[in-house]
Amino acid sequence: MRRHFSSGSGGARGARIADQIQQELAELIQRQIKDPRIGFATLTGVDLTPDYAYATVFFTVLPDTEQQISNTLLGLRSAAGFMRAELGRRIRIHTTPELRFRYDASTERGMAMSRLIDQALGDRPAAVDDPQA
Repeated sequence: MRRHFSSGSGGARGARIADQIQQELAELIQRQIKDPRIGFATLTGVDLTPDYAYATVFFTVLPDTEQQISNTLLGLRSAAGFMRAELGRRIRIHTTPELRFRYDASTERGMAMSRLIDQALGDRPAAVDDPQA
């Protein structure tokens, strides 16, 4: 699930900056952050405040256990200052946003919804499956 800046003014520019922040942070996590707590984290989106002061960075992680999510969050928060400084060097905007990390449970909810749909379809009588009947 991709998230973007959604403000009345400068929405397209905000969305481009949110995408760029997401790409830069993903590269930093992959290549420069060596914290073993982060594990297999994937950034799913970035929400920016209209003044660019704060960026909420959404992530998922495998395996998605409570312990791994907690460890990843601690690792990301620990590296937030370094990542913000690197963003300031890589992206030219008037304010480098403070990074806030949040677990993105949308994939988990989507998988649960898919299981429910599969279960509901499996419980249907055979006559409902056959449009000719």
